[in-house]
Amino acid sequence: MNAPSKYVYRNLPNIVSFLGVLPLCILLQGNTFLYLCPLIVFNNIMDDLDGILAKKLGLRSAFGAGLDNVCDAVAHILIAMVVGVHYGGFVLAASLISAVAILIRVVQRVDPSYAGGTGTPTNELMRHLLLVILLQGFLGPVEPSGGFGITPFLVAVFLLNSASMLVPFAMPHLVRSKAKTATAILGVNIALAVAWWIPVTAPFVAVIFLGTYLYSFVVGCVGWRRRA
Repeated sequence: MNAPSKYVYRNLPNIVSFLGVLPLCILLQGNTFLYLCPLIVFNNIMDDLDGILAKKLGLRSAFGAGLDNVCDAVAHILIAMVVGVHYGGFVLAASLISAVAILIRVVQRVDPSYAGGTGTPTNELMRHLLLVILLQGFLGPVEPSGGFGITPFLVAVFLLNSASMLVPFAMPHLVRSKAKTATAILGVNIALAVAWWIPVTAPFVAVIFLGTYLYSFVVGCVGWRRRA
C-alpha cells in the first residue's frame, strides 16, 4: 500500500465524518426543506458508519473522536435551525434552545476530563425531529383549523431533548443504545429509512423510538431523584 493509500485508510472514519456533513450545505440554499428528511437519514447513517469503521479497523483516536463531535455539532445545529426557521414562532425559539444544548454537550464531550455515559446523544434529537416531521400528514399543518398540528410536538421534542442531552444520568433504554452490533445499527437506520420512504410506517416507527425515549427519560429522572 503506497503512502496516499495508507493516509486515506488511516483517516477513513474521519473522511466519512466529513462526508456526513457536506451534503447538508444544500440546506443553506432557499426552498430546500424538502430535502431535510433524507439528509437527516443520510447524516445518521454516516455518523454510525464512521464509528463502526473506527472500531472494526482499529482506527480509534482522540482526534477522530473530537472531529466526530465537531461534525455532529455543525450538522445537528444546522438541522435544528433549519427546522426552527421553517416552522417559525415557538418552534424557532425551541430550536434555539436546542442549538445551545447541542453546543454545550459537544463541548463537554471534547473535554478530556468529561465522564461519558450520561444524557442522550445529539443524534437522538435528529431522529425525533425526522419522525415528527414525517408524522405531519397525520398531525396536521402548522396552523390547522380545529387542531393542534405539528407545532406543539416539535416544541416538545426540542425542549425534552435539550434537557435529556444534559441530564446527569444515563438513558440506556433508547432504541439506538440497545443496538450494540453493526447489524443492529444497520437495522435502526433501515427502520428510519423505511419510515421516510413508506410514510404509512412512520407512526409505528415513531411509537417505538419516541416511546422508549420517554420511558427512559422518566425512569432516569425517578432513579436520579431517588439517588439524590
